[in-house]
Amino acid sequence: MNPTIDNVSVEEIESLICQIEEIKAARIVVGPGRGIEEIHILASSGKGPKQISRDIESMLMAQFGLPVNHRKISIAQLGSAQTRVCRARPKLDSVRHEVDDRRARVAVTLRHGDTSYEGLAEGVASRAGRLRLVASATLAAVEQIIPGDEAFALEDITAMALGRDTVVVASVALLGSSGDETYVGCAIVKDDEREAIVRAVLDAVNRRLEFLITP
Repeated sequence: MNPTIDNVSVEEIESLICQIEEIKAARIVVGPGRGIEEIHILASSGKGPKQISRDIESMLMAQFGLPVNHRKISIAQLGSAQTRVCRARPKLDSVRHEVDDRRARVAVTLRHGDTSYEGLAEGVASRAGRLRLVASATLAAVEQIIPGDEAFALEDITAMALGRDTVVVASVALLGSSGDETYVGCAIVKDDEREAIVRAVLDAVNRRLEFLITP
């Protein structure tokens, strides 16, 4: 019997799977009754397929109580010729946050290759406002990296308790000539919530970003 997904979205599970070391992308195939039929993984070659499969099984059971047979997991691993995909992803350099009275200003700096890109956002210094400002500043930096007319828009950003951790979940829309597409990313809060917000936004856009900026 296939394990079923009841209280969580496929996108959220895929995003959490992508937090596992060496995993670059994940796609879940759900059948009738919301049962997991297949899990397709794209991973780098740092771990063996068996270890990656065990990591996925353990994460799904610990986070969601979903027992998944390893036979449902198919793994494709990238060789050295594919390292350009990893290099296409921007990295967090710094997050700066200033508050003046009731206004907040956020600057997020991303590094892509040898170049730094800074995104700025300013608005109300409320709790929800700060979450959105960091996310918006991240997208402003990302848009400087993208060639062409595509643009990202923040749909929603929230922090939630998940087990013993706090997780930031970001929903981002890509606005392009062929229509809008929505992507979801997440990141566990470790030492700095602002950094987790940036990582959640990058998690949402990275897989699409690779196609936009990789020659």
